Amino acid sequence: MRPIIQLLHFGYHQAMSCLFPVAIFGTLALSSALEMPFIYRYDAILVILIAVQCLMYRSGLETLDEIKVICVFHLIGLLLEMYKVRMGSWSYPEPGYTKLLGVPLYSGFMYASVASFMCQIWRRLRMDMIGWPGLASAGVLGGAIYLNFFTHHYIPDFRWWLTALVLIVFWKTWIIYRVRSVTYRMPLTLAFFIVGFFIWLTEWLDSMHGIC
Repeated sequence: MRPIIQLLHFGYHQAMSCLFPVAIFGTLALSSALEMPFIYRYDAILVILIAVQCLMYRSGLETLDEIKVICVFHLIGLLLEMYKVRMGSWSYPEPGYTKLLGVPLYSGFMYASVASFMCQIWRRLRMDMIGWPGLASAGVLGGAIYLNFFTHHYIPDFRWWLTALVLIVFWKTWIIYRVRSVTYRMPLTLAFFIVGFFIWLTEWLDSMHGIC
């Protein structure tokens, strides 16, 4: 019985940590299926997502520090979207007042949703990390991954080489997490794979429904 109770508690915290991502992709899906009068869809999505963030903060579901992290991810994501749209990787063809360089401002929230999940689950499961490779190794590798995001349009794509380096650099890194009074651990590389899979799945579902 105890393993079931632990699993239910774990699932509850996972679900609560996914509130903002669910709000984002639920809004995207519903807005593509429903006609919204008097407002462009992209503008409506932005208004709804800002309202969700305000509600989560006011209700205590997110802290001020977590909001700051989300804002940073939103800005980074918006800049990445602008670059990709300019390079022709995808487009946002619908009209909207809240578009900058062809990119709706709500798009940064799709990146920020990852930050929201990470902040929430880290706090809820009281996570720690052991075997961290160091700021230099992690920073250089992270920088190379972001750089490849831009440079693969001009030079060969090194994403699979970088993926192999992630496995090597973080091979000995473990996440420590707690469910009620029990402590567990999981390889960080496995966490990367799980999060990456769900990000790929949501992007695939978006493309199937023609969100962009």
